[in-house]
Amino acid sequence: MTTEFTSLNLRDEIMQAITELGYSTPTPIQAAMIPIMLTGADVIGQAQTGTGKTAAFALPILHNFQRQKNPQALVLAPTRELALQVANSMTEYGKHLHIRVLAVYGGQPYGPQINNLKRGVDIVVGTPGRLNDLLERKVLVLNDIKTVVLDEADEMLNMGFVEEVEKILATTPAERQTALFSATMPARIRKLADRFMRDPQTVAVKRSALTASAIEQRYYLVHESDKTNALTRLFEIEPIKSALIFARTRAETASLANELVVRGIPAEAIHGDLDQNARERVLGRFRANQLKVLVATDVAARGLDIDDISHVFNFHLPDDAEVYIHRIGRTGRAGKTGVAITLLSPRERRRMREVEALTKQPVTKMELPTVGDIHRHRENQVIETMKIWLGRGRFKRELEMVNELIAAGHDPLNVAAAAIKIARADEKQRPIAEISEVRTDHKREGESRKWNPSAPLRAGEERGGRSEKFGRREESGRGGRQRLRGDSSHEEGMVRLKLNKGKSSGIRPNDIVGTIAFHANIPGYTIGKIRIEDKFTFVDVPEDLVEQVLKHNGNYRLGKEKLTLTKAT
Repeated sequence: MTTEFTSLNLRDEIMQAITELGYSTPTPIQAAMIPIMLTGADVIGQAQTGTGKTAAFALPILHNFQRQKNPQALVLAPTRELALQVANSMTEYGKHLHIRVLAVYGGQPYGPQINNLKRGVDIVVGTPGRLNDLLERKVLVLNDIKTVVLDEADEMLNMGFVEEVEKILATTPAERQTALFSATMPARIRKLADRFMRDPQTVAVKRSALTASAIEQRYYLVHESDKTNALTRLFEIEPIKSALIFARTRAETASLANELVVRGIPAEAIHGDLDQNARERVLGRFRANQLKVLVATDVAARGLDIDDISHVFNFHLPDDAEVYIHRIGRTGRAGKTGVAITLLSPRERRRMREVEALTKQPVTKMELPTVGDIHRHRENQVIETMKIWLGRGRFKRELEMVNELIAAGHDPLNVAAAAIKIARADEKQRPIAEISEVRTDHKREGESRKWNPSAPLRAGEERGGRSEKFGRREESGRGGRQRLRGDSSHEEGMVRLKLNKGKSSGIRPNDIVGTIAFHANIPGYTIGKIRIEDKFTFVDVPEDLVEQVLKHNGNYRLGKEKLTLTKAT
């Protein structure tokens, strides 16, 4: 039997708000959690983002709301994004109660947050670090708290916040109600619950509800060193509208995003080192379809309110199979289908079996697109584009040009073939990344192989045994392999700029492409040849983008060091 919100007997003001928002039927976590919380009992909810858990705790808090001098409810969240998301949702649900909700988090000035607390706040939503700072400044008073919510407790554990959470809980009244939400339940979280909760009831969304049938799950077996090349091939073939790629560390997200930009795939990294303004700019570009790919850690992805993701990629499988479920739940939302793809190295096979055991769903093994597949796909795309233009018929001047060529004695078929050849010229700038075969003899990954001059090359390898990572640009970029000499660009339409850092500063091509593309807001693939000397670097940029690139001098950085670009003389 389907539960309706009307059967939960919530306050009229709350019912008016959720009706205006278009909600009529609670999600499973809401239907199970709300009646328990309305009684004042402690509760543990095991659910991931996207299941409606915010309303599951927000609506009971609002239903029991009574105006008082100090905050009545406290919500702890691991990230700024999640804190803002929860605060905004609670404001929406409580708008007819005139609830005063305040989000507090690091990276923002203390002044406005302190002034709001002094004026009076009903509900505080914050990250543990900033909440503890405000407690130490004695501007946050938790003496009258009636309900505490720990949202995404496992991520607070992963981020090292548990001690700070314990400190905050110790300052709240012993008789409070506590609600804990976590996608996974590691031992440390259970200990936290045992210490600070009173006979909590547990509500868990069933595993089957966590893995939507609308998500197509598959994996590709590939050597660790070939994973970026594998991604490049998949991006050639897959109908990707927007993608979220999960990597393990902050450094890996930045490195992978830069590498994708080098290969002509517009990508940016989301990680904890970005300040709030930078994160919001990146997310704004992603939502506006100016950016196709986000590369994120599990922690950074929490709280990102993005529903329209067509593909989720696991660059590595997570250690915890439940985190895999959480990741793939980012796609296939709002009635849409989604695709979850895992790049699996031979040593990760055991973890894939754990995932399948937990989800009770097989993950399909697929073969990567071959060079022939990609060539055929590219050709089909050209043909489909030609058909569209032929159907539109909007090529009056071009038709005149064709007639001029025919009148000059050229065969019409040759004219058409030459035009297609010109249209496909950019394909030369997109070499197909090579992939080495994964053998079934379980040979240890990373083991060196003997050089054989007649053997097929691995990705980026050159005769003589020297290996160059695909996409590196010290010697070549758009349109050539010759080593650069002199201070002027050898490529027509390009201008050479000089960077004030070189090999002695540890600078790499990816660093240069990444920072210029990000801050100047230009596609990474437009950046041409790069030559790194000991103390400085030459980099070619299109003539029409030079002014835009130079305008952002002062923003370019390598770590904490500023990078300066000038025209090479």
